[in-house]
Amino acid sequence: MNSIKNVPARVLSRRPGHSLEAEREQFDKTQAISISKAINTQEAPVKEKHARRIILGTHHEKGAFTFWSYAIGLPLPSSSILSWKFCHVLHKVLRDGHPNVLHDCQRYRSNIREIGDLWGHLHDRYGQLVNVYTKLLLTKISFHLKHPQFPAGLEVTDEVLEKAAGTDVNNIFQLTVEMFDYMDCELKLSESVFRQLNTAIAVSQMSSGQCRLAPLIQVIQDCSHLYHYTVKLLFKLHSCLPADTLQGHRDRFHEQFHSLRNFFRRASDMLYFKRLIQIPRLPEGPPNFLRASALAEHIKPVVVIPEEAPEDEEPENLIEISTGPPAGEPVVVADLFDQTFGPPNGSVKDDRTSVPRDLQIESLKREVEMLRSELEKIKLEAQRYIAQLKSQVNALEGELEEQRKQKQKALVDNEQLRHELAQLRAAQLEGERSQGLREEAERKASATEARYNKLKEKHSELVHVHAELLRKNADTAKQLTVTQQSQEEVARVKEQLAFQVEQVKRESELKLEEKSDQLEKLKRELEAKAGELARAQEALSHTEQSKSELSSRLDTLSAEKDALSGAVRQREADLLAAQSLVRETEAALSREQQRSSQEQGELQGRLAERESQEQGLRQRLLDEQFAVLRGAAAEAAGILQDAVSKLDDPLHLRCTSSPDYLVSRAQEALDAVSTLEEGHAQYLTSLADASALVAALTRFSHLAADTIINGGATSHLAPTDPADRLIDTCRECGARALELMGQLQDQQALRHMQASLVRTPLQGILQLGQELKPKSLDVRQEELGAVVDKEMAATSAAIEDAVRRIEDMMNQARHASSGVKLEVNERILNSCTDLMKAIRLLVTTSTSLQKEIVESGRGAATQQEFYAKNSRWTEGLISASKAVGWGATQLVEAADKVVLHTGKYEELIVCSHEIAASTAQLVAASKVKANKHSPHLSRLQECSRTVNERAANVVASTKSGQEQIEDRDTMDFSGLSLIKLKKQEMETQVRVLELEKTLEAERMRLGELRKQHYVLAGASGSPGEEVAIRPSTAPRSVTTKKPPLAQKPSVAPRQDHQLDKKDGIYPAQLVNY
Repeated sequence: MNSIKNVPARVLSRRPGHSLEAEREQFDKTQAISISKAINTQEAPVKEKHARRIILGTHHEKGAFTFWSYAIGLPLPSSSILSWKFCHVLHKVLRDGHPNVLHDCQRYRSNIREIGDLWGHLHDRYGQLVNVYTKLLLTKISFHLKHPQFPAGLEVTDEVLEKAAGTDVNNIFQLTVEMFDYMDCELKLSESVFRQLNTAIAVSQMSSGQCRLAPLIQVIQDCSHLYHYTVKLLFKLHSCLPADTLQGHRDRFHEQFHSLRNFFRRASDMLYFKRLIQIPRLPEGPPNFLRASALAEHIKPVVVIPEEAPEDEEPENLIEISTGPPAGEPVVVADLFDQTFGPPNGSVKDDRTSVPRDLQIESLKREVEMLRSELEKIKLEAQRYIAQLKSQVNALEGELEEQRKQKQKALVDNEQLRHELAQLRAAQLEGERSQGLREEAERKASATEARYNKLKEKHSELVHVHAELLRKNADTAKQLTVTQQSQEEVARVKEQLAFQVEQVKRESELKLEEKSDQLEKLKRELEAKAGELARAQEALSHTEQSKSELSSRLDTLSAEKDALSGAVRQREADLLAAQSLVRETEAALSREQQRSSQEQGELQGRLAERESQEQGLRQRLLDEQFAVLRGAAAEAAGILQDAVSKLDDPLHLRCTSSPDYLVSRAQEALDAVSTLEEGHAQYLTSLADASALVAALTRFSHLAADTIINGGATSHLAPTDPADRLIDTCRECGARALELMGQLQDQQALRHMQASLVRTPLQGILQLGQELKPKSLDVRQEELGAVVDKEMAATSAAIEDAVRRIEDMMNQARHASSGVKLEVNERILNSCTDLMKAIRLLVTTSTSLQKEIVESGRGAATQQEFYAKNSRWTEGLISASKAVGWGATQLVEAADKVVLHTGKYEELIVCSHEIAASTAQLVAASKVKANKHSPHLSRLQECSRTVNERAANVVASTKSGQEQIEDRDTMDFSGLSLIKLKKQEMETQVRVLELEKTLEAERMRLGELRKQHYVLAGASGSPGEEVAIRPSTAPRSVTTKKPPLAQKPSVAPRQDHQLDKKDGIYPAQLVNY
């Protein structure tokens, strides 16, 4: 090829601008021609050379600006085939084009979506395919923009996949779901194409069929990678999460696996794909994700694109070359080179020297472009070849590991056979020692004829087993010679033989032990009577036969060992061949590593750029966290300012609050100040995480505002001087809180924030609330303490009396009844006795816990002063004790009525529920001030669970006894006609309606009773009132069930560990009885 050796300096200085402009113009012209030829209305597949030129154009300009500038002008809404080919070309450009193509396509998402929506509403075959294809392209663009680690070709290494997934289970879970969605879009497109081919009766060799099938090549490439990545991610998820959580993932993967396998199978059967792509074959069944070792059995499917055959038609010239000026053109054009660049070195050349020089330059440019395209093609082929070699290396490594395992297993089996041989030889020596007694045993053979027959039968069984083993051994030898390639079958047969040999060995040892025992018996019986010696003779003969059998079996095992040794040698030869292949593969990989080292420099540059971006993102994160904190502080300041303004609001004068509630809110606000200090310390430690400080700030602002508002409401009912001091303290608390919010909004003052500014006024509010509490309970110190002891003693006495009454009723029932009734009464009374014993143990444990609470909480005060200080808790204990005693009495009365057949079983069931609720109230009253680590509290909770179980037993025994005693008449329809049956049916329907109406009325009455009981319970628990008398002591129906709200104390939202056990203030109201 001719080349220009000496280019004039004037040419070099003046030519570049014109050359670049001409090159750009020629590039645009070439791209326009390729796009118009690739995307047209002909029902034929897109030619590869046109698509390749478009892809090379994206690499040339490092983007898809030119492609989209021409694609936007295409009349896509006018032709569905034109839109289908546009989607195909866009898919190929996304996969094989420059990485910046993805960002350029993001700007035209709306255009792609509009084309898909337009053809989706029309009843056109290609239009429906275009609708599905556009959804796939939009999903592909979104996925790769969200996960830039995955290129549009989806070809990454396992290390990149691990890095993209990360260590967070939530990220892995989300990435797996997105890949499932990606795969669904790919499979939906393939199903739509195959469905139209079936309905149109098209074949893959027709142009119409090839036009539809051509995009599936890219779909096959995408699906192979997505399948491999989802398998890897699912195995990683199963190593982190339980199997039940991932059941939906497994079901979705199984569905996609079968669809993908059918897709690959149908595509591989078509002639069109056989010359264009090599489609991998998936396994018969999906991987077992519940078994972690199944990951080693997974083989990555590799798609191979064979080298393209040279096309028949010549490639078009990218640049039009004319050999000379056309006829009629002025001669001035021949001097274009000189007019544009000027003569070289100031002299004028003739036309014959300038024209060949331009032709050489243009030809060199064309060669450069051709070499670039060939270089890109070589790079792509090299990448595919590297992927194929990697898959082969992985497969060979798996086979090598399997061969090593088989070799190790054969060595272990050989060692076991040697051990068994040594044991058999020892048994043979033991048999030779016992031959000395044979001569004496022969003289008494006739006396042991019967026992000989039994031993003979056992011997025949042993012979049968030995023959069966010989047959199995022969079959195994045949299988070893015929199926040496199936190593798993050989291992399984060998394990079965080892198990059977071990079983025969154990049986022979048992037989030898039995014979040795028999010989010992013969020695002992030899002095008494000589007849027992015959048994030893038979035993020795049987031992000799067993010895011969074991010797023959040993020979068989030796032959088997030789066969296995030959198989091991064959496997070692295969292993050496595999190692040679691995060495060749390693040499190829070393060459690839040398190439990758060259690319490492570029990656390091990108890494430095990425680090600078991460530094900017880190600073942005710190700014955003402070912005969130500043916004939360501003909102908290607004809340506090609103609370302070309420103190001067005339409408707030009618709002009142109790000192007890004010004290509880102030205490919680003080706890929130401590939490705010902890959050501030955490934020100073890690400025990138302000969540703890924002949460503490939000809680503090609400609690402080609530304390200020309730302080003002409490001052409305307080005397003048305490009210003024309380209002001033609330104002000071608001001012300090607002000052604290100002510090939080300033980045400089934030580091020196002092949360203690608010603690002092909050403590003042707490102290004033303590002073405003009523002191009217001091006059009842002795009375209140005595009532507690009196009620606990009365409860214990009531339970003891109930146990004695139940025993008396049981004795009376045994004398007065018999049969089924006696059995039912005994079962009911026994369950009631067990319930009373459990309640008695619960009351005793509650008394011990109460003493522990008093001793740990009273300090230097007396017991009576502790009861007076914690008067509400004391009233709750009194109420609960009364409820337990009353429940025990009612249960005994109901049981007495049931035994005497004057009451109802339902009364006993209701009493059981009542007493369970009362004991729950006693447990709640005792637990509210107890230490959560107290052993008495643990025993009390265990006793409470026992009481609930015993109460359930009472209910169950009552219901079973009721079903056993009540008569259940069977209906007789023998003498009824159709009219009589219809009449009785109508009467029964009338009865059902009456009962339903009665039931509805009783339910409404029950609701009203519960409502009234709740009102009375709330009124009796109000502050400052005397302990009310139990409402249920008045006569009422035993079947009326207490409402659930009255069975348990209404505890405020404050947790037990937050209660102040020293002040004894509890907002909860307990039901008094």
